[in-house]
Amino acid sequence: MHSILQSAFRKGSEANRRGDRPEGSVDEVLRFIVEELDSVPDLEALLLLWQHRSKSWSAADLGRRLYIGEEQTQAVLDGLCRKRLVTVTPGDPETYRYEARSAEQDAMIGRVEAIYRREIVRISTLIHGKPSAAIRDFARAFRFTKEK
Repeated sequence: MHSILQSAFRKGSEANRRGDRPEGSVDEVLRFIVEELDSVPDLEALLLLWQHRSKSWSAADLGRRLYIGEEQTQAVLDGLCRKRLVTVTPGDPETYRYEARSAEQDAMIGRVEAIYRREIVRISTLIHGKPSAAIRDFARAFRFTKEK
């Protein structure tokens, strides 16, 4: 595991042992961020949609709110949809919204939001320190699994 990731998980485990994190296991939140989010715009888009659950957003509106271009916003939204963190409503334009698949997922996004708000630099560094999604996908192809 990359040294930045190891450091983040080590700090998370220390916080869990001290019991000073009311929002649950920091390690679980960090693992979710590492496994599900590829960029800071991914994280910020997910949190914005989560905070405004009842609103549907076009890629253009969300991009303006996140200060990124519509093309990048569309790529972010497509990725979040593939991971089933966001849903799309067909139309002209298509709109997107957060819709929890489970109470556990909704609670996890709440914990992510709480930690990100408090530790924005640490979480941003964690995300920027990850290998790219393409590299992770390539490495995943070579994982060995036990035969059943």
